[in-house]
Amino acid sequence: MEQIERIKLMEDHLNKASAAVKALNDALDLYTEAMESIEIIDDYLASDEWEQDFADSEAGNLPKDLKCGVLSEDGIWNVVDTSRELNCQMLEIVSTMLRNS
Repeated sequence: MEQIERIKLMEDHLNKASAAVKALNDALDLYTEAMESIEIIDDYLASDEWEQDFADSEAGNLPKDLKCGVLSEDGIWNVVDTSRELNCQMLEIVSTMLRNS
């Protein structure tokens, strides 16, 4: 590969890597901030309060315009489960990087 082609190719790789690193950094900042919320909704799903809130929703005792996505068991479970999967994926990435360094 000629010098100019190599430099152009490496510049492309640098730009791609820089964009990905920035996007991941921003996403990790948001995710880190949300970790407490994930724990709170996970605890809420397992609580008597959630059971009561769900029963009241099913009985029509809550305002019709109240957003109740949190009363969807699948909604909370999907967020918590995906969070756990992401945590495992991040651990695997770090573990692979440590083995390779």
